[in-house]
Amino acid sequence: MPFHGQGIPGGPRKAKSSPPEETSEEAAYLKSLGEKQKPISIKLRDGEIVRGWIEYYDKNMVRLTREGQPNLFIFKHEITYISEDGKKK
Repeated sequence: MPFHGQGIPGGPRKAKSSPPEETSEEAAYLKSLGEKQKPISIKLRDGEIVRGWIEYYDKNMVRLTREGQPNLFIFKHEITYISEDGKKK
């Protein structure tokens, strides 16, 4: 007895659709971090970790603003991950 939702074995299958390439969640998250000026850490592909807050972002890069240090423009393809540091600026 086949489970509900299973087709006939060996029968035609429906093609699964691919997930969307862009969900806009990244932009919403970066916008939220920037508006709140949340302190973050960015780990780069070379292992370096830089800290600050996001002042600007676009499709290809993030501007990290830092106190007492130069601001950085970081290409997104160089970012391993972004993590929130917890407390407000």
